[in-house]
Amino acid sequence: MGAYAIDPGLDDLAATARAALVREIEASGAWAADPVWREAFESVPRHLFVPYYYVGALAGGYERRWGEDPSPRRRENWVRGAYADAPLATRVRDGELLSSSSQPSLMAKMLAELAVRDGDAVLEIGAGTGYNAALLSHRLGDGQVTTVDLDPEITDSARRHLALAGHHPTVVTGDGARGCPERAPFDRIIATCTLSTIPRAWLAQCAPGARILAPFATGLIALRVRDSGYAEGRFLHTPAYFVPLRGGGRPGPELPDADLSELPRRTRSHELLRFLLTLTADSLDPHEAYGIWEREGQPPRQRYGITVDGDRAWAWLDDPAGPYAWPLP
Repeated sequence: MGAYAIDPGLDDLAATARAALVREIEASGAWAADPVWREAFESVPRHLFVPYYYVGALAGGYERRWGEDPSPRRRENWVRGAYADAPLATRVRDGELLSSSSQPSLMAKMLAELAVRDGDAVLEIGAGTGYNAALLSHRLGDGQVTTVDLDPEITDSARRHLALAGHHPTVVTGDGARGCPERAPFDRIIATCTLSTIPRAWLAQCAPGARILAPFATGLIALRVRDSGYAEGRFLHTPAYFVPLRGGGRPGPELPDADLSELPRRTRSHELLRFLLTLTADSLDPHEAYGIWEREGQPPRQRYGITVDGDRAWAWLDDPAGPYAWPLP
């Protein structure tokens, strides 16, 4: 077999596994807001975008699965794993995860929440394997999709995967924090990497009324862009964990466990508290954040939002002009 080719004998297994994945995503309700995405997931073969990936090994570290493994059994495991509703580690260096293919049901949720319309121009920040760009291209057409990544190895492999699947969107090697001005304006921007601030360049490249959907803290923020200087929106209820935006993007805050040691033990790992701690890490100490969290009834993500107004950006609880607001970079 040549590079990135699948064993012809595995075609039926791939089709069966893809159909099972679609049923699983359907049952999760991930694309309930826009069921048209079902057709894209039925049509785009994920295994072409993950010719190899890594899974945790029993002895620690990662085990590589790939489509050209000499073992027929291991090739079958590769196909089945490619259609699991799970994230797949695709680039690992010195034990550190550098890139991954996101969990398909989360991808479906994000694409449905992007609320695309026919004719929309979409910018994707973080090319990854190219799978998400292929889903967008299937829905909107190649000419409407641009995907950007800082790493030329990632963009080169994404182009190969996309071409093998029959899609040719614009793939750009560059700093995602700067957007892609030569392809602007965009009606939608979707990021597949975690932000710690909202890049102002994105707003300037958006058409009025555009929507930005991006991981932030441990959630997903959905912003409506009014103009090049103003955007506002709330978080979705969905948890989301992605690798950080690289390049001009600012590294996200970390939460050393030592800083949490004096909080009640039962709450330290509470998912919604960790969200607030991450969102306010540059503004509040953990005790202040914990006090707000308890006082406000352990608020879910949907009560939080972000506003960008010129040079100012802030996160808030319930009301952009309310008493709980925290500056962002």
